[in-house]
Amino acid sequence: MSAPRWQRTLAWALCAVAAVEVLTVSVVALGQRVAAGDLIDSYVVTNTAIGVGFAVCGGILATQRPRNPVGWLLLATGLAPLTTAAAGQVGLYGATHHWPDPVLRTLLSVFYLAWPWGICMFWPLALHLFPTGRPVSPRWRWTLGLTVLFGALFALAMSTESEPVRGIHSYLALALPGPLAFVGNLAPLFSLLAALAGLVVRYRRGDEQLRRQLLWLVLAVTVAVGLNLPRWLVGGGPILLLLAVPLVPVAITIAILRHQLLDIRLVLSRTVGYLLLTASVIAAYTGLLAAFDALLRGSGAPVVATLVIALAFNPARVRLQRGVDRLLYGSRSDPVRAVSRVGARLAADDLTGVLEGTRDALRLPFAALRRDGHELAASGQPPTTLHTVPLVFRGTRAGELLVGVRPGDRRLAPADLAVLDLLAAPLAAALHASTLAEEVQASRERIVAAREEERRRLHREVHDGLGPALTGAGFKADAAHNLVAGAPERAAALLTELRRDIRDAIDDLRRLVYGLRPPALDELGLAGALRRHGQALPLTVTVEAPAVLPVLPAAVEVAAYRIGTEALTNVARHARAGTARVELVVDSAVRMTIVDDGPADGAWTPGVGLTSIRERAAELGGTCTAGPTPTGGRVTAVLPLAVP
Repeated sequence: MSAPRWQRTLAWALCAVAAVEVLTVSVVALGQRVAAGDLIDSYVVTNTAIGVGFAVCGGILATQRPRNPVGWLLLATGLAPLTTAAAGQVGLYGATHHWPDPVLRTLLSVFYLAWPWGICMFWPLALHLFPTGRPVSPRWRWTLGLTVLFGALFALAMSTESEPVRGIHSYLALALPGPLAFVGNLAPLFSLLAALAGLVVRYRRGDEQLRRQLLWLVLAVTVAVGLNLPRWLVGGGPILLLLAVPLVPVAITIAILRHQLLDIRLVLSRTVGYLLLTASVIAAYTGLLAAFDALLRGSGAPVVATLVIALAFNPARVRLQRGVDRLLYGSRSDPVRAVSRVGARLAADDLTGVLEGTRDALRLPFAALRRDGHELAASGQPPTTLHTVPLVFRGTRAGELLVGVRPGDRRLAPADLAVLDLLAAPLAAALHASTLAEEVQASRERIVAAREEERRRLHREVHDGLGPALTGAGFKADAAHNLVAGAPERAAALLTELRRDIRDAIDDLRRLVYGLRPPALDELGLAGALRRHGQALPLTVTVEAPAVLPVLPAAVEVAAYRIGTEALTNVARHARAGTARVELVVDSAVRMTIVDDGPADGAWTPGVGLTSIRERAAELGGTCTAGPTPTGGRVTAVLPLAVP
C-alpha cells in the first residue's frame, strides 16, 4: 500500500536529512584532508555506512508500508549515527578554524547525544515490532515503555560521561549518581535481550510466513555477528567488518516486502553451517597448536595440527551441516526417522495429526489429503506451488497427498521426495482403511434403514391387510352360524365368501413368509431354488454345484439365494445375454459366481440391484464384486459361514 502524501513527504525529507549529513561528512573529511586510515580507525566510515543502510531501508519501508512503524524506526536508527558523524566532523573543522566555544560545545553535545538513541531505543523498538508492526501480544506492551526508558537512560549516561575534545566540554558533561549511571550503561543489554526474547516467542507462536520473515533477520544477524564476533571477543580485527551490519536492515526490508524471494531456510542453513564450521576449525586449530607445541616443544606443531584439522574437516562438516539442516528442514536427510515420527500419528488414526507430523518432519508449509477431489484433512496454509504425491494401495489409487513447496523453491528437493515416497505407502493404506471404514459404516446404516423399512412394511401389511381380512372372516363366520337354522341359503353364501377371504389371507400370508425366507429353499435347497428361478427367466441358466451341499446357516443361505436371483434377474433385464451360469463352491465360505455372455459395454453403473447385492454380502461380513469382462458380465460373492 502506498503512503499518503504527507507520509511520503516526511519520509523523503528524513532521507534528505540523512543525505545532507552524509554529504557533510564527506565534504568536511575531504576538505580537512583526513587520511582514510584515520576515518576508518575513528569509525567514521563504518558509522556512516551503517547509518546509510538503516536510513535507506527505513525510507523504503516508510513509503511502502506507512502503517508499519518498523520502517520509521529504522529511518530514525540510521539518522542517529549519521547525526553523530556529521556533528563530529563539523566540530573538528570548527575547532581547527577556531569557531566560538558555544558552537563547538553544541556540536560536541550533539555528537555524544545522537548515536545512543539509535542503538538503545529505535533499534530495539524495531526488533520488538518486527515484522508485523505490533507487539508479540498485549502483554508485551510494557517492554516498549521499558525500552524507551532504557534508551533515555543510556543516552543520558553516554552524554554526561563524555570526555572533552581539545579542551572543550559538552553542555551535558554532568556527573550522574552511581546507581543511575550503572543502570544506564547496562540499558542496551536489557533492551536487546527483551527484544530477542520477543522474537523467540513470536517465532514459536507464528505461522510459516511469519517464521520465514524472522529467518531473514536471523540470517543477517548471524552473518554480521559471525564476522565481527572474533574482533569483539579479542578486541582486535578489521574495523571494516562492521560494514556487515547494514545487512540487518536490508534483511528486514526484504522480510517485510519480499519474504518469498528465495528459500531462506537453505541460505540460512548453509550460512550457519559454514560459520560454525569456521569457528570450530579456528578453535580446534588453536587448541591443537597449543597442545602439540607443548608436547613437541615447537618442532612441527603447526604441521601436525594442520594435518589433524585436514583429516577431521570433512566428517565434522557433514555432521555439523546435518545438524543444522535438521533444525531447518526436519528429518528429510533421515527418511526412517521421518517415517517413524509420522507413524506414531498414523497409529492414532488421526489424519490431521498425520499431516501435522509430515509437515513437522520436513518443515513444509502445507499438507493435505484428498480423495475423489474432496479434501479429507489439511494442515497449514497452502502456498502458490503444490506437489502431488499419488497414494496407491494394491494397484488402486486411494487418494493423493498434497504438500506445499517451500517459498523460494520451485520444486521439492530429492531428499524431500524420497521421504514422501516412503510415507506414501502407509498413508495409502490408512486412506484405504478410512475409505473402507466409511463404506462399512454407510452400508450398516443402509442395512439398519432397510431392516426398519422391512419391519414397517410387514407391520403395515399385517395391520392393513391380513388383520382386517381375518377380522372380517370372523364376523362372517359368526353371521353364518346365526343363519344356519333360519336362512340356510344365506348362510351357505356367507360360507362361500368366507372360504374366498380365507384363501386370500393364506395367499397374503404365504407372500409374507416368502419375503422372510423363500419356501423353495426348504423344498429344493439352494441349488434347486436357483435352477427354478432360472427356468422362469428368458435365457438359458445352468447351475453348477456339488451334488450334496452341506447344511448352511439360514442367513447365509437366504443371502446367497437373494444375491443369485438378483444377479440373474439383472442379466435378463440389462445384459442382452443368451446364457448365464451359476457356480457354487462351499468350503469355509459360500463362493458364488454368476457369469453371462452379454456384450461388454464399459463399466457398470451401480443401481438398486447391485447396491442390494453388495449390502447383503457386507451384512454377513462378506464381499461382492461385479463388473464386465471381455467375455461378458461377472458377479462374484463370498459369504463366510461364520456369520458375524
